[in-house]
Amino acid sequence: MYEQINYLNTSTLLFLISITGILLNQKNILVMLMSLEMMFLSVSFNLIFSSIVIDDIVGQIFSLLILTVAAAESSIGLAILVIYYRIRNVITVELMTLMSG
Repeated sequence: MYEQINYLNTSTLLFLISITGILLNQKNILVMLMSLEMMFLSVSFNLIFSSIVIDDIVGQIFSLLILTVAAAESSIGLAILVIYYRIRNVITVELMTLMSG
């Protein structure tokens, strides 16, 4: 019983840390991307844990799908940031008017 609460507390703590990372640091886009990845990881961890508890594989399959989408999103986001850095020589959220159409 206590192990289940510990796993849920760990997942919730990871999720809350990632939300505070997004809300408190809105100037650095890399930290925002890392916080978003940590949010995906905490949701995936919660799905895996609940899948183990109810003895069903659907949560683990959803977790693999979430991690696949998160990896693709991270690689595309970092590629866009590299191209943006090559054009502007700085990465700040305030100056990202180049991306708006």
